[in-house]
Amino acid sequence: MHPGQIEVSEITGYWEFLLSIDWKDPWLIGLILLHLLTTTTALLSRNHSNMQVVLFLVLLSAVYFSESINEYAAHNWSSFSRQQYFDSNGLFISTVFSIPILLNCMLLIGTWLYNSTQLMIVLKTAQIRERVRQQRRNPTDVEPVDTGVNPRLKAE
Repeated sequence: MHPGQIEVSEITGYWEFLLSIDWKDPWLIGLILLHLLTTTTALLSRNHSNMQVVLFLVLLSAVYFSESINEYAAHNWSSFSRQQYFDSNGLFISTVFSIPILLNCMLLIGTWLYNSTQLMIVLKTAQIRERVRQQRRNPTDVEPVDTGVNPRLKAE
């Protein structure tokens, strides 16, 4: 066992688990930078939906294959890491790999929902303007603008 390393049995909670990770390990720094790059790409591509769909599918594929990645890393950890982090339960890979990716996927979905609501607002505004324009031209041929209030309730 390397100096500064602790036994798995000494970890009693998630916070202790996070503190036991050597965050200065070069590959972990690279992974963190990859997550930051992914988040930046998701934010900067917010007006490019095709790019976001591709990013979303790549990210979900990475999470899907995280178990296979964990098994591969558990067998070959000494070639890229100072410590063996890759447990059979997948806690480490879930923490440093899958959770940040899923948060990025949630960011993408939130962006899509926001863009959808903005598009619906623009569409409804255009529909209302068109109805008003038609009413000004031919006030007798066009249905009145729907206010969303039931006329029976209005009369009562």
